Amino acid sequence: MGERVVVTIQHPAHVHFFRNAIAELEGRGYDVRVFVREKDVACELLEHYGIAYRRLAGPAGSTRGLLSVQPRYEYEIVRRVRRLEPAVILGIGEPAVAHAGAVADAESVLFTDTEHAAVQNAVSLPLADRVYTPTAFWDEYGPHHRRYPGYHELAYLHPDRFEPDPTVPAAVGSDDGPLVVLRLVSWTAAHDVGRGGVGDLERVIAGLERFGATVRISAEGRLPPALAARRFELPTHRIHDLLARADLFLGESATMAAESALLGTPALYVSGLRAGVLEELERRYRLLRCPREGCGPDESLPPARELPEIREPTLASRRRRPLAERVDATDLVVAVVEDAAGAAGTTPPEPSVPEVVRR
Repeated sequence: MGERVVVTIQHPAHVHFFRNAIAELEGRGYDVRVFVREKDVACELLEHYGIAYRRLAGPAGSTRGLLSVQPRYEYEIVRRVRRLEPAVILGIGEPAVAHAGAVADAESVLFTDTEHAAVQNAVSLPLADRVYTPTAFWDEYGPHHRRYPGYHELAYLHPDRFEPDPTVPAAVGSDDGPLVVLRLVSWTAAHDVGRGGVGDLERVIAGLERFGATVRISAEGRLPPALAARRFELPTHRIHDLLARADLFLGESATMAAESALLGTPALYVSGLRAGVLEELERRYRLLRCPREGCGPDESLPPARELPEIREPTLASRRRRPLAERVDATDLVVAVVEDAAGAAGTTPPEPSVPEVVRR
């Protein structure tokens, strides 16, 4: 058995980011251990992909809940890492990774692409041995911060790793006509619909349907009765098949907006939260648009009706450029682990992947 590597998971998106790297590292003889702080469907995804894991903490449920869950999770990470003595411990913006790495003399490696996670970044990134971000990332974290030309989403949506299933739209009741996937986040009550994101939601949906579109909704919580019938039920691991075959993504999720754009699906991202990756996809590659926060029908419907019309061949042509200019992020993760495992215990570590990493 080769070197031991610990991977930490705190969100479903982390499963997608690491899953191919875990398989490749295990194929190269690494002993990979996965620890999870449960959130949403993270454990469900790990089980679907056949990844063995140990659940160390349950879902937080709220900011107050996180204050009680996080210390327990961090204690368990440190305790287990000290016993396992891995060469490398990986995570996405997770403070426990940096702290456990210092205690266990493991090389702590953090990835992130989220500038607005300011508190989390402040208590984790400066303490890690290595920090890797896309080149589009706005912030700077010192000499241990390296940038790579890529996106988290290309760890699992790169054409070498993903081929969409064309039958999925029929599974959500859209056999023909334009299909719009609408993503809404952070529901707590019916009166919160669209707050901070899409404004006047019911009128936006009515306008899309008058245009002839089938609107299907993915939401983190309860929908008001008038919209509930449009909610789709689909196995979690099939969402990227749906995004790839949709004619438009409209929503408040930055990750799903970026995923749609990189799959060649026009994307309208409506939120007050911004990020360097989204700005690059909008300005450099013109693969998505970011209307202002709270925009209603007058602002969201015109581009929503326009974007599907330019999908082919314009969007396909635009998509080829980032795929040519940006690396497969799984290749990066594997290269970083092999480099970090070789550098564990040395100071300072020097990357052996200069073709994809820039300081």
